Amino acid sequence: MKLGIIFLISIVAGIFSGEHYHSFVAGFAVAAIAVGSGYWLAFRSSTRYPQLALLMLLLGLAAKMVVTVVGVMWSLEANLINSPIVFSLSYLFFSIVVTYGYSKLREYQMQKLSVKEKQKLQTQPA
Repeated sequence: MKLGIIFLISIVAGIFSGEHYHSFVAGFAVAAIAVGSGYWLAFRSSTRYPQLALLMLLLGLAAKMVVTVVGVMWSLEANLINSPIVFSLSYLFFSIVVTYGYSKLREYQMQKLSVKEKQKLQTQPA
């Protein structure tokens, strides 16, 4: 149900920003790349080396900021952003949506890993 609501809001927002479609898509692209790079860095080694968790979270935050600044500068230089309000709303919405998607993906991966470890423990001889 949540996924359906996300798709519905995305489609309606895309229709409403029809004149400023490039700003809408640029906001989506910058948000997706920024959150993806931050997520990739932040959770890369947190399961193997928990001592590095804070450092990796800070690196993920820095990467998100750098990607956002570079993406906005590049979009402005390429004249893709013709409506800053549409871009900023699109960036805000899609950064929340992509963060939700990555957190659900992480939850699924951790659950799958937990099930695999339980099966491994059950098959080992005592």
